[in-house]
Amino acid sequence: MVYNMDNRVLHTLEFDKIMHLLAGYAASDVGRELCISTQPSHRLDQVHTLLRQTSEAEGYLACGGQPPVESFEDIRPLLKRIHACLSLSMGELLYVAHCLRVSRQARERLTQRETQGLLKHMASQLSAHRSVEEEIARCILSEDEMADAASHALANVRRQMRIVNERAREKLNNMVKSVSFQKYLQEPIITIRNGRFVLPVKQEHRMQVPGLIHDQSGSGATVFIEPMAVAELGNEYKRLSGLEEEEIARILAELTALCQPYADELCQSIGILGELDRIFAKASFARGMCAKEANISQQGVIRIKVGRHPLIDKDKVVPINLLMGDTINTLIITGPNTGGKTVTLKTIGLFALMTQAGLFIPAEEGSSMKIFGAVYADIGDEQSIEQSLSTFSSHMKNIVHTLENANENALVLLDEVGAGTDPVEGAALAMSILDELHARGCITIATTHYSEIKAFALSRPGMENASMEFDVDKLSPTYRLFIGIPGKSNAFEIAERLGLQPNVVKNARAFLKREDIQFEDVIQQAQAQQKKADEERREALQYRYEMEGLRQKIQEEKNKIESARALLYQKAREEARAVVRESREEMAQLIAGLRKMKNIDNKALEQAIQAARDGIRKKEAELTDPIAQDFSDRASPKQVRAGDTVRVISLGQNAIVLKPADARGEVRIQAGIMKMHVKLTDLRLTEDTHKQEAYSVKFMPDSGGAFSQTLDVRGKLVDEALIEVDRYINDALIYGRTEVQIIHGKGTGALRTGIHAYFKQHPRVKSYRLGNYGEGDAGVTIAEL
Repeated sequence: MVYNMDNRVLHTLEFDKIMHLLAGYAASDVGRELCISTQPSHRLDQVHTLLRQTSEAEGYLACGGQPPVESFEDIRPLLKRIHACLSLSMGELLYVAHCLRVSRQARERLTQRETQGLLKHMASQLSAHRSVEEEIARCILSEDEMADAASHALANVRRQMRIVNERAREKLNNMVKSVSFQKYLQEPIITIRNGRFVLPVKQEHRMQVPGLIHDQSGSGATVFIEPMAVAELGNEYKRLSGLEEEEIARILAELTALCQPYADELCQSIGILGELDRIFAKASFARGMCAKEANISQQGVIRIKVGRHPLIDKDKVVPINLLMGDTINTLIITGPNTGGKTVTLKTIGLFALMTQAGLFIPAEEGSSMKIFGAVYADIGDEQSIEQSLSTFSSHMKNIVHTLENANENALVLLDEVGAGTDPVEGAALAMSILDELHARGCITIATTHYSEIKAFALSRPGMENASMEFDVDKLSPTYRLFIGIPGKSNAFEIAERLGLQPNVVKNARAFLKREDIQFEDVIQQAQAQQKKADEERREALQYRYEMEGLRQKIQEEKNKIESARALLYQKAREEARAVVRESREEMAQLIAGLRKMKNIDNKALEQAIQAARDGIRKKEAELTDPIAQDFSDRASPKQVRAGDTVRVISLGQNAIVLKPADARGEVRIQAGIMKMHVKLTDLRLTEDTHKQEAYSVKFMPDSGGAFSQTLDVRGKLVDEALIEVDRYINDALIYGRTEVQIIHGKGTGALRTGIHAYFKQHPRVKSYRLGNYGEGDAGVTIAEL
């Protein structure tokens, strides 16, 4: 699983500190040991597996779950004793029962999840023997107490012991309470010595209390005597105590034998529990420092977005952004001391090691890392007096080791490369080392102060300069990393601000070569331009965020106005409909009164009534039209239900859902008299979804009238028949009828056709059909209101 990573490199990059932090999130000693011993893997498939395990655990915790593995003891040494047929103590068997319970609960918690995953597969291999667990818990109450119910024999022995104990105490109490006997006692109490009941007798009266002396006080003034009256009871109690110990030993052997068949399985479960504990520790660690999973780049690209060093307080650390591996293989970072160059090196190295160990990195989503075969780091001053190595020699020893082993799959981190010797020779040596690593295809990141190396990086394809920003005015670093611009040491500016005499600084500048001065000036101008560009970019981002917020606010206000307009429009139409209904009711009452009057031309009256009804019906139809709604900014629903009112975008009209979407995403609807299938994405929910309007008449007809279920219009002209049909339907609604029959006869079919055409446009006729056999066949039309 792992490759032999140099422990010196792990220590240099402080990977061991990360592992100790990780161990703090583990619940068990086994998990903590695994966390501390964690090493990165160099195999792509294993890294993917490790990250997927952490991702599944993080998802489990994100759903509100607690880590499924509780604290448990490492009982593997006890399991070896079980194999050797040695009985375990009560405390040791309780440890075994606890591990069985932890294993069973972890298995249940992880296998109950519906989705398949690596953690579920691991949990399915955990042992779950509830009967063994419960039997141990039934028999053993604590580390030093066996339950009476552990066996019938043990219960019987303990019952006899209690009886003997009570009898002995009763006799001793009688002696202690005796007035004549109390003068022999040092204190009127009963105590125990060597498992026997004794009385504290004064030394001078020991002959007056016949019995066995079991002990005496340190001063010799008191002797502890077991009176002869209770000696037999003491012997009996001692015998029963022996039987109790033998029975307990037998029960312990029996419980140990009960565990023996599952010892190997339980040993495997301890290993799996420890690994699960480590995985969930990684997930908890990631959540604790707001870390995200890094994508594994197949192209070898390193992209760090707002990366933070995991050992620095996240409220104080300055994040870095980095992109390497696509066109840049070597990065030269320059800048003043204490400017953050070394922290940047360690951050990049730690991110690589953490990713390959299955840990998330403290960076934003979208960050990616390459899988390295090895990581080499030469960071810090490793001067050794014992080995007679200077700073330069210790650096060279590390670099020699790196050059002997590094290839295109290596990450090389060099701090102050070429330092510790003559600057000219050191710069030349550093350029040669960097050129060699660059030629091999290594991902190399180095820090330096040498101007020659800055110029060298500018002339090599695939190499790039970077710098750590320094605030000269405040004499403090900002720790911000700039890619593409070499850094400036700012030695003269810092010295001058710290109080060095101006003439000394001026003379120092005079010693610089003209080329060096021009190069430093170019760097200074580039840094100023970079800073200005960054400020403008931040301002532009701020403006964009403000505009986005303003746009969202305007859209919300627009939606509120549209909603208010729709509500007002709906309210006005509801009021208008109420007026129409009231008019209709008044007209119905008026018509009822007119029909009772005599000497009126009935034909003219019916025509006037029909005209008035047609006018009211037309107005009512206008008011019952759906309100025009804007569906342009509405998303298609994820699902609809039968009976929902929807807008069909392609048809531009409303429809009723008959059946919800099928497997192909098609919904069966009815638009008018048409029934069809449309795509769910072509539908939008309307404001009237799930709403139904019911119209009712608020007055009762004349109680003296009678209503017939059928109307016979045979022999009448179409116009005359329609007047009667219209009046009949209105009366049917008043009486609360939902179905009527119109007898029109067969004949030429003209009367039937006219009535059907009338029903088709009538707003109160839900449906109509010809009569069935026994109902009048084609001579009758049945209408549903």
